[in-house]
Amino acid sequence: MSFSEGLVTVSYIAATILFILSLGGLSSPETARRGNLYGMIGMAIAIIATILGPRVSSVMPIFIAMLIGGSIGGYAARTVKMTEMPELVAAMHSLVGLAAVLIGFANYWDSTIHFEGVEKAIHETEIYLGILIGAVTFSGSVIAFGKLSGRIGGKPMLLPGRHMINLTGLIVVIIVAKLFLGAESGVWGSFLLMIMTGIALAFGVHMVMAIGGADMPVVVSMLNSYSGWAAAATGFMLGNDLLIVTGALVGSSGAILSYIMCRAMNRHFIAVIAGGFGTGGGTAPAAGSGEPQGEVTPISAEETAEVLRQASKVIFVPGYGMAVAQAQHTVFEIQKALRERGIHVHFAIHPVAGRMPGHMNVLLAEAKVPYDIVAEMDEINHEFPETDVAMVIGANDIVNPGAQDDPGSPIAGMPVLEVWKAKTSIVMKRSMASGYAGVDNPLFYKENNRMLFGDAKKMLDEVLAALRAGG
Repeated sequence: MSFSEGLVTVSYIAATILFILSLGGLSSPETARRGNLYGMIGMAIAIIATILGPRVSSVMPIFIAMLIGGSIGGYAARTVKMTEMPELVAAMHSLVGLAAVLIGFANYWDSTIHFEGVEKAIHETEIYLGILIGAVTFSGSVIAFGKLSGRIGGKPMLLPGRHMINLTGLIVVIIVAKLFLGAESGVWGSFLLMIMTGIALAFGVHMVMAIGGADMPVVVSMLNSYSGWAAAATGFMLGNDLLIVTGALVGSSGAILSYIMCRAMNRHFIAVIAGGFGTGGGTAPAAGSGEPQGEVTPISAEETAEVLRQASKVIFVPGYGMAVAQAQHTVFEIQKALRERGIHVHFAIHPVAGRMPGHMNVLLAEAKVPYDIVAEMDEINHEFPETDVAMVIGANDIVNPGAQDDPGSPIAGMPVLEVWKAKTSIVMKRSMASGYAGVDNPLFYKENNRMLFGDAKKMLDEVLAALRAGG
């Protein structure tokens, strides 16, 4: 059985519609599951139509590749931890970039493809751009994977004259492109492609290495956009309309998300690319550095349970520490116990909480926390003055009042959750170490703040036990 060209086109249109519906569904936690389903059905239609289409002469290599890739993907889906989702996403982006590079070279070396004149120039431009974007995406995503997984430090690597280095690389890439489009032989053209690929790989490494830990959520969405444009360029190379449209959807949605993330951090996209925001050192600044210092007031799990029991309104602020401790299920049980007592409970989500966009939403959804009590920063920030207890679980930079009060702070101007305006704030941390941005937090020293030290899962289990014991 094989599809005609017309039937393939109809299938591609149906898949495109489903991909658009999938993106729409993923815009909200309530519809995310349905959005994923639309995406899976659309991809199944696209794969079947492509395999059975007239342009595929041998299906066995495709089936073997799908079996290997599907097995790896299935294993990863079953075994990956929720705390490892950001680096998994970065790894997936790197594979898209690598595929674009390999397809570009294979397409250039394919002896069965012949173009002349303007068509040859257009085709070679598609190859050049596809490999260029793919190489930057691949190497940048590999470095992002290393940073997110802790294999590479979060401190930005700021080389002297780094902007001049990038500009020089861009000029060389443009010169090589001119030479490549005028190349008479395939050997010379291949050599030029390899030069460009090396520069692109180096640029991807340099670009992400220069970006500090606090900007990593933006980097993840930016690389998502790059992977989409790499896929679109590959679609032009192969003359595949669906790949062009799908790549453009991913590229544009990733770019929009990057813009939204930058606004949430009061950052400009160019400033993110320039790098340097957030050291990721994870240690408290030295005394006398000009950072706010003071005495903290510790609190026990039993005392925390009593404070929660006496409250009428509680807002939980989850952060990466909750993800590391896998404490979201205990948090669900605590909010359930509080709501059974008639206490109003909400969750406040900062746009860049965690290591990638939507990280906290995914964790809370996994724990089955009701969607209607989960609110974004802009929706809930004004409620903190009327809140009895704001409980911060493993978050740091996103609740730092220095962003508003200290013009000299590295995160000055970044919108934050104003937990210090609650009657009592309780911050859960393992130690007094600073957050991913490497900035000390004045919240810890405020009179109405209490510090609950220890592993988030262990301490929350004790809080839950004390709540239940209190009747």
